[in-house]
Parts: sequence; C-alpha cells; structure tokens
Amino acid sequence: MSTARYIKNDRDQILDVILESGIHVKPVYTPKDLEEIGFLYEEDLNDPGKYPFTRGIHPLGYRSRAWTTRQYTGFGTPKETNERFKFMISHGQTGLNVAFDLPTQMGYDSDDPMSEGEVGRVGMAVDTVRDFEIAFEGIELDKIGVGLTINAVASIILAMFQAVAEKYGYDSKSISATPQNDILKEMIGRGAWIFPVEHAIRLTGDIMEYSMKVMPKTNPVSVCGYHIRESGATPAQEIAYAFLIAFAYIDEVVKRGYEPDEFVGGITFNFNVFGNIWEQVAKFRAARKLWAKLLRERYNVKKDRNLFLRGIFGGGGYGLTKAQPENNIVRGAYYALVAALSGAQTTALCSYDEAYTIPTPHSALISLRTLQILMDEMGLRDTVDPLAGSYFIETLTKQMEEKIIEEMEKVERYGGIIKAVSDGYIQRMLARQAYEIERGIEKGELLKVGVNIHVEGEPKEVELHEYNEESARMQIESLKEIKRRRSQSDVKRALKDLEKATKDGKNVMPYLLDCCKVYCTLGEMTNVFRDIFGEFQEPSLF
Repeated sequence: MSTARYIKNDRDQILDVILESGIHVKPVYTPKDLEEIGFLYEEDLNDPGKYPFTRGIHPLGYRSRAWTTRQYTGFGTPKETNERFKFMISHGQTGLNVAFDLPTQMGYDSDDPMSEGEVGRVGMAVDTVRDFEIAFEGIELDKIGVGLTINAVASIILAMFQAVAEKYGYDSKSISATPQNDILKEMIGRGAWIFPVEHAIRLTGDIMEYSMKVMPKTNPVSVCGYHIRESGATPAQEIAYAFLIAFAYIDEVVKRGYEPDEFVGGITFNFNVFGNIWEQVAKFRAARKLWAKLLRERYNVKKDRNLFLRGIFGGGGYGLTKAQPENNIVRGAYYALVAALSGAQTTALCSYDEAYTIPTPHSALISLRTLQILMDEMGLRDTVDPLAGSYFIETLTKQMEEKIIEEMEKVERYGGIIKAVSDGYIQRMLARQAYEIERGIEKGELLKVGVNIHVEGEPKEVELHEYNEESARMQIESLKEIKRRRSQSDVKRALKDLEKATKDGKNVMPYLLDCCKVYCTLGEMTNVFRDIFGEFQEPSLF
C-alpha cells in the first residue's frame, strides 16, 4: 500500500506528500537542499565499498556478484519440503529459507495435543534430526546457504542442522546457516516466544558464542525488523528497533568476555520492503550508513568488514492483498526493484498469493523469475547505487538517518529496548499504529489499489493451500517409529546432561548437539528449558 499520505492542497492545487516516517516531500529538489542538510560526500556518501558504506558494502556492487535469491519455503512433511527445495534450486534459486510449522516454532512435538490441526500447516514439521536428514537429503550444504526461520527454539534447530551436516560428511566449519534467532522481535511482532526475556537472550548469546568457535561461516542471528514493520512500525522505527535489538545481543556476548570485533561481523538483518519506493531506498541507504557509524562509535569496531550491514531484504504479506491478487505480481516486482536499488545482498521476494496462502510452485517460480529478470534483462547489475547523487534521494537518506536516530533515542529514554519490550511499551505503540493504518485504509486516506481505489470488476476466487491431514498423520507415525528405534538410555543421559548444563549456566549448544545425535525430540529438549526457565508472560497491550 502507499502509506504515504497524499493530501490535496486547495490553495496551491498540488498534493502534500507526507511519508510514513513523518518526512514531508517537496515537489522539487535542487543543490540547495544538499547545502541545507550539510551534505558532505566522504562523510555522508563516499565511494561504494568505503566507510560509511551508504552506497553499498562492495566496490563493484552487483557487477562482481549477483544478489542471492532465497525464497521462503517449507510445508507439510520434510519429504514434501525437500521436493520444493529441489524444485526451486533446479530453477535457479541460490539459497534456502526454511519455514517451520507453528508446533515446531513453539517447541511442541507433532504428537503433542497442542499441535493438533497445525502439523505442517504453515511450514515444515520437525520433531527430531531424522526430519532434517530427510529435508536436506541431496542438498549440497557446503555450497548453498540455509536460512532457518526459527527463534524461540533456534538453538535446538541449529544443533539439528549441525548434526545432519556432520552425518552427511560436511565439516561444521564449512556450512553456512542463518538461524533467525531474534527473540525480542518475536515478543514485539509475532508472538512465537516461549521463555522469559532474560533466559531467551541467554540462548541467543549461546548461539552467537558457539558459532564463532565451531561454525564460523554461520550467521548466528538475523535481527528481524521485517516483522516489526509488519506489526505497524514506520520504516524509521523498523530500523531503529532492529538496531537496538542487535545492540542487546551484542551486549550479551560482550559481557561474556569477547570483543565486538570477534563476532559482530556475523550479525545479519532481515528487513521489509513495501510502501513508498523512495522512502524504502532511503531507509536502506541510511541504515547501512548508520549501522557502520554506530558500531564504530559505540563498540569501537575497527575492522571495516565487521561494519557491513548484511542481510535479506524482501516484501511480505502485509503489503499484499487478497483482493485483485494478480496486482501483487506487480507489487512484488517493485519490491524486488527497491531491494536491488538499495544494494541488498539477498532477496526473498513474496509470492503474489502469500497474502492469503502458502505459495504454490507456480507463484513461487514467478517471484524467482521476477528477480532473475531484474538481474539478467533490466540492467540492475549495471552500476553501483544508480540513484546516488540525486538531490532528492540524498536529502531523503539524510532525513531518514535523523528519523531513525530520533526513534532510537525515544526507546533509550524509556529505559532501553529490553525494558520497552518486557513492559509492552513498543507493542502498545505498534498496535495503535497498526489500527490507525487500517482506519486510514477504511476511510480512503491511505490508498490501496483494488481495496479502496480502482475496485471495479468482479471479485476473484483464490486458490488456497489445503491442509493435508494425511501428511500430519504420516509425520506422527514417523515420530513414533523414531521413538521405538532410538536408545532410551542414551536419550535419558543426554537430556540429563542438558538439564545440568542449563542449570549450571553453561553454553547449551554442545549438549543440544549430543541430544540431537541420539534423536531426542524437539519437545523433550524444549521442556528441559521450560522446566528451568519458565515462560514469558505477555504484558497487557491495553
């Protein structure tokens, strides 16, 4: 949608344009605008690949390497997911981004009563490492990066990934995984949390500490402004809150005795793309610049490579509509264009049906082809940061930087990101903003093609992903078979060791790896944490 407000000015007969982040857009920009903001080339822009990296982290941009295409994939059983992985890879996809069902995200086994009706519904069901053995069979894990979209139980899922990679003969130092592992975002934007804040951040820190020693190619956390944006945040708030969350995780590892330069290069981001094109491009350029500056100023990070803002930029369901769904193909193409113009390293482009169902192979392939068309036909790899030097874009980038800082300062004045999330301060703010956005659409103040403008035509039937109860039954039978075949004494020993390590404050990752290798279930490992940590009590939003 265009959540910029276009207001008719009766006096001048022109539109007043106010972007979501509160920036007023002028009809015309000139060199005078750059003078007024104090624009300096080396401090605000500089060459591509040079601090502060506004123009991108690589000197040659996409001329040296195309962006990674990583569509969000996973549903039903591990076998069905493996088939979709191979389908997308065979059509040119260069990375995997794995979706997990809700029971997996919440630490429940498929045979748990809490899982009924949800096994494999919105992602792949995972109970033991056996499911990963099936899902990644035939995938070259030393050549393709794997995003694991999991948070509360990210430690368990990453241990499963390491276990299966080693079983298939890969050295743990050669595999590249990116567990999302961003629990503060879950508490703000999705609700798939389990443990209280303090303990949840400890687990995030365990993964970060373990990865730098054992799996150096793994990106141990992908801070996810994406869901914060989908929950009602402005573009400036999306970046501000994501950076503050990243700082909370950095502080957790620093207090364990490590220098930021040892690990901050492994932090990545997952950011959203929808809304006004120019605001989105300026958002990403400002974010890249500000991340580098803040790491250097706050944490004395010295190595240029560790100052890079790396991540995946992609559109999500919030910007799409069920009404006139083919319009989403056009929206998606513009989201992909924004990501390319913004210098994304990786793009996960939403499929046109993602507003209301799990993408079909057909719709997922259209999204992949959209990215490939931009690469191979439209010239998006021709030159680095093609909008650089635009009076408008450079002014807007500077203004976005100021807005992001302003939003960060509001949270820090409140008491910091951990307190703001624990108290529900941010959640209440975003809930109110999301409500105002929906009211704006209803009243026609925020324009949405096919919803409140250009709505002519007959309503179109949409194809929904049918829930497969047989797949769920097969998954549960598979789990029962694993439980019958595994060594119960090994399972009992491994879970006991995990319990002791957790209580003693040790890094849990080696113990989780041991549990996975003897086929402990996800639920069994999660329950060890539940019994020791308890569960997060969500604050009232009203």
